[in-house]
Amino acid sequence: MIRGKAKLTRDSQVEMTEMVLPNDANRLGNLLGGRLMQWMDIAAAIASWRHTNRICVTASVDELHFLHPIKIGEVVILKASVNRAFNTSVEVGVRVLKENPLTGDRKHTNKAYLTFVSVDDEGNPVPVPPVKPTTKEEKRRYKQAAQRRALRLHHRKKF
Repeated sequence: MIRGKAKLTRDSQVEMTEMVLPNDANRLGNLLGGRLMQWMDIAAAIASWRHTNRICVTASVDELHFLHPIKIGEVVILKASVNRAFNTSVEVGVRVLKENPLTGDRKHTNKAYLTFVSVDDEGNPVPVPPVKPTTKEEKRRYKQAAQRRALRLHHRKKF
């Protein structure tokens, strides 16, 4: 059972900005995939904490595709938002853009959906408040989150 008053989607939103430095890159000068995944996990964790006001732990990450390389010196913008709450978990969408700091040009590079479980001080799952989407885009993501969850549960049962 979901606990508490519904919270607006916008109240969980996070925008995180990072600059790609040489220690973040591989020998080709591209951002390491693992570093980007770390940043995405942090942005999603903050969004889940904002929604639940509790510690939340990463339970899963859906497919992550690398559409364009991100080079040393470029800026990475991570936008995270809770799409939907379930019993003790939330789905957080993270969209990644790269920005050329000299021109301001931005390009979408990555997207993933992460599931976080809200836990108490002993690490036991606890109910989370529902999400109240208000915009057309938030309502679309809310609806699609239920479809993704059904697919996740199907895959979990299969394995």
